[in-house]
Amino acid sequence: MSEPVIAAKKPAVVELDPGTYAWCACGHSKTQPYCDGAHQGSGISPLEFTVASRDKVWLCLCKHTQTPPFCDGSHKKL
Repeated sequence: MSEPVIAAKKPAVVELDPGTYAWCACGHSKTQPYCDGAHQGSGISPLEFTVASRDKVWLCLCKHTQTPPFCDGSHKKL
């Protein structure tokens, strides 16, 4: 498996409606922080996650979080 590409050294702060989302784990997606299929051949798969109620979340863009898909501040150490 290859290393993910750092899309940004900050989180994406988004308001999400209830539903299932696919978080880009490889960093190649042009629709960050969501998967657009650009991971093909990278050995890294997107992470599906579900939101139960409307919520403001911080999604990781550095791809090094220990709590995917949510930001844990790992971008500050890169």
